[in-house]
Amino acid sequence: MNLQDLTAKAGALSEHLRKIRRDLHQNPEFGLDLPKTLERVLVEIQDLGEVFLGQGMTAAALLIKGEKPGPTVLLRADMDALAVIEDTGLDYASTNGYMHACGHDLHIAMGIGAAKLLHQHKSELNGDVVIWFQPGEEGLAGADRMLEQKMHLVSGSKPVAAYGVHVFSVYPKGMFGSRPGPLMAAAGGFIATFKGAGGHGSMPWLSRDPISPMAQSIATLQSAINKRLDLFDDVVVNVGWVKAGDDHTENVIPETASFGATVRTFSENHSVLIRDVVADVLEGAAKTFGVEVSVEWMPASRVLVNDADSVLRSRKVIAELFGEGRYLDMPNPIPGGEDFASVLDEIPGAFIFMGAAPDGVDPRTAPSNHSNKAVFDDDVLPLGAAFLAAMAVDTLNQ
Repeated sequence: MNLQDLTAKAGALSEHLRKIRRDLHQNPEFGLDLPKTLERVLVEIQDLGEVFLGQGMTAAALLIKGEKPGPTVLLRADMDALAVIEDTGLDYASTNGYMHACGHDLHIAMGIGAAKLLHQHKSELNGDVVIWFQPGEEGLAGADRMLEQKMHLVSGSKPVAAYGVHVFSVYPKGMFGSRPGPLMAAAGGFIATFKGAGGHGSMPWLSRDPISPMAQSIATLQSAINKRLDLFDDVVVNVGWVKAGDDHTENVIPETASFGATVRTFSENHSVLIRDVVADVLEGAAKTFGVEVSVEWMPASRVLVNDADSVLRSRKVIAELFGEGRYLDMPNPIPGGEDFASVLDEIPGAFIFMGAAPDGVDPRTAPSNHSNKAVFDDDVLPLGAAFLAAMAVDTLNQ
């Protein structure tokens, strides 16, 4: 099969994919329960192959069986939005308090487009393709749940490769980028709670102030990380919220104070060691001020590690589809988290970034993914659909 045929056929789907994407953008859903989103997906894919539904969540796996024997390839499209109130001014903007601020509406449309292209060419496929339509990517481990339910095995065999694509509002439109090895961080976090004894602010020695050890811990964490952990294996710890006392009672020492922080690591080693550093800092500060401290760690995604051969394949496919110069090697991983990491821990493959900054917008200053002002150009929909389909075709037919 000539992969460039997929580009032309994807172009013919452009307006249909644009309508799907804008309908989804206007009606986003959050978390693991996305009934309207899944309903729209099922309408689009119902005649393209066998559909398997998830249990306890709105997930679907579409199986497109090739007419020639061979292995299985997995493609992923995530479907959930964010709890963000949109402020883009688009005529198809969401008004329900959620927003596709990370571009998953584009991913859904691309997944549907890839499914339509692969169905058209199933007589030429040397094997099968499974396409996931996944909920709960934004911190709810939807990919892990689909793996637990064996939705990657619906063809009867474990996929030999898995591919996903992710749009970015701050990358030039139609440009692709990735890297072999670690691409995205393990993303997790913790909540620290200091418990002392409340009292009058004028006599702190009669109380046990929890605010001072909390403030000291926040100030100390960065220095401790720099001194205790390898500089060349990045770790990011950033405090996102702080709670203590009442803003109307400045002369009261509260009983408790707490803060929450996100943690990003790029190796399993540092994912373990960072917990020791945090514990030492918090417990040291608590002991100094005579209070107690407890730490609650949230579940973390895995480090997303790309298979080197799969990245090379993606570079080759992008050049064949769109010409040379459309792929850039990323020198460093990024600290964002992504549950497709769990898929790549189970199946070798690659996760590829794709620019979707609108015409006339400088990607360097554009609102980024997760911003309530983030805007993505849906001209990239046929490009993403063709790329996903081509990755499956190229893998199966070679």
